[in-house]
Amino acid sequence: MSIPAFGLGTFRLKDQVVIDVVRNALALGYRAIDTAQIYGNEAEIGQAIADSGVPRSELFITTKIWVDHFAADKLIPSLRDSLAKLRTDHVDLTLIHWPSPKGAVAVSEFMTALAEAKALGLTRQIGVSNFTIDLMRQAIEVVGADQVATNQIELHPYLQNRRVVEFAQAQGIPITSYMTLAYGKVIDDPVIARIAERHQATTAQVVLAWAMQLGHAVIPSSTRRENLASNLKAVDLRLSPADMAELAALERGERLTSPASIAPVWD
Repeated sequence: MSIPAFGLGTFRLKDQVVIDVVRNALALGYRAIDTAQIYGNEAEIGQAIADSGVPRSELFITTKIWVDHFAADKLIPSLRDSLAKLRTDHVDLTLIHWPSPKGAVAVSEFMTALAEAKALGLTRQIGVSNFTIDLMRQAIEVVGADQVATNQIELHPYLQNRRVVEFAQAQGIPITSYMTLAYGKVIDDPVIARIAERHQATTAQVVLAWAMQLGHAVIPSSTRRENLASNLKAVDLRLSPADMAELAALERGERLTSPASIAPVWD
């Protein structure tokens, strides 16, 4: 993958909480950090990184452009603002966070601006998030599939998003799974618990390992240092074909994130 398989998500983490989480994660060995303009925590993440002493060259930082900044004259200035908050002259990956509500800004407009941001050196890679097959096709028409580093989508055992995954993989576009633990719903799942017991692992480790074994990147988060440390161990967990089949069978189309004001018509 052109992006790290395992990173730290920071959705819903604010103020001193996100500073502490990022500090702990970096101390534990995390090197990929995922944020977004709408999260309202870029400045705090920038502070935590600066305080950590970890060289910028060791880090992979992702941010996402919010829908208010999609217009050609707004996208790059908004990204420069994000860079200032993050205390860096570039991010490693910049995503379009959600499709433009009601198509107010054309895919061609914001993808062209995003490609320009890359050409300017403000971001090393570009990609999309919450894109359907049709929207991915439109993005590919503008910049080419080889320029789309990932499509970051909700993906967990209860929503495996197979149609979108199959299309993306056919185009050579990796998937990043967010909400991989389904807001914690997987933790007490009896099927996953049995798999975890076989491996002397936690249910969270099993699900994170499952997603990575499918070829996806994951960006779990936690406010607890012990959970951050535990989640990281999923990188070394290997599941059997039987384990993977049991997890595949948990699909039930349970989408947990679909804000009415910005969500597309899902595949």
